[in-house]
Formats: sequence, structure tokens, C-alpha cells
Amino acid sequence: MLDLILSGDNAVLIALACKKLPKQHHLKAMIIGCSGAIIIRILLTVFATELLAVPYIQFIGGFALFYIAIKLLDNGHDEENTAAPATLLGAVKTIIIADFIMSIDNVLSMAGLANTIPNERWSLIICGLLISLPIVICGAQIFLLIMQKFPSLIYLGSAILAFTAAKMILMDKALGHYLIYFNGWLEAIFMISIFLWGLYKNKQTAH
Repeated sequence: MLDLILSGDNAVLIALACKKLPKQHHLKAMIIGCSGAIIIRILLTVFATELLAVPYIQFIGGFALFYIAIKLLDNGHDEENTAAPATLLGAVKTIIIADFIMSIDNVLSMAGLANTIPNERWSLIICGLLISLPIVICGAQIFLLIMQKFPSLIYLGSAILAFTAAKMILMDKALGHYLIYFNGWLEAIFMISIFLWGLYKNKQTAH
């Protein structure tokens, strides 16, 4: 349940990453990408305590995720762009890299919960992740179908990733307490920036 609650934006990311693929590759990219992401999450959880102590990791990760949100929005407007994630390998790479960046909070939360039952914590973490995998893939399939019917929702998907990016920056262990006064503002700035960039790209495509 904890992983699913924290993985809503991951499902949106997966849908955005697969949006330009041929239909026959959608499910394949989701399964391969999510499987790779699950393996990375398990490995990250092994080093969860050390990960928590690394300064600037969420700050850098937040900006990296914001960049990914912009690139996904660019690909949604640029139909002639054949780069990732327009290929199966490109979509899988985008899913794994972005999920890695976004998984820091998930991993730390799951590790903290699993430590309440230390003898069985690895069984809990691995089983929880494996159970959540098909549900997240189903969620991504639903988001993808909705975005294909209503293409303008790609703005909302990218804005959700931008919101997550801002939250990561604000929660950074080294710099977060300096940015406390920007709480609420940074999320709004990132989301508005995404919408404005999307409108700019849309105008460019129209011309």
C-alpha cells in the first residue's frame, strides 16, 4: 500500500515515456522498464541508511527529474523527434532512470516501515515491490489510454513530475531547511514553468 501510494507519479511517468511507442511495444516497455526499476529499488533499499545521509542527493535528483519532465513534454509535441522515448530501448531507459531518481522517498519510506519487523524486512520489501509492479503497470496503461484520447493531458502528466521534482528539492537533507520559505512557491513555479514551456512548444509546432 505504501509503495502504491508513493508510486502514482511513477505510473504517470511510465505512461508519458511510452506515449510515442508503437502500440505493440507499450506493454513490453512497461514490463521491462518496471522490472529494471524494481531491481534498482531493491538494491537502493540495501543502502537506504547510507542514502539518507548523502547530502544534496534529493536536490540534484529534483532538478534531474524536472529536466526529464521537460524532455517528455518536448517529445509529446515533436512528432519528428526519433530519439528517446520514441524507441523501445529509449522508453525503457527513461523509465529506469527517472524511476531511480523518483524512488529515493519510496525506498526510504519502505525501509523505515520494514525495519519495524527486522527479521522479515527483506521478504516484506521484495514481496511488496513485486505485488505493486503489475498494479503500477495497469495504472500506467490506463493513464496512457486517457492521454491518447485527450493529448492535452500530457501537460498535466509533466506538471505532476515537476511538482514531485520541487518536493524532492525542498526535502533535501543538506539544503531543504534553507528552502523552507519556498515551500508551496517552488512547486507552483515548477508547474507553471512546465505549462508555459508546453504552450511555447505547442505554438512552435503549430507554425
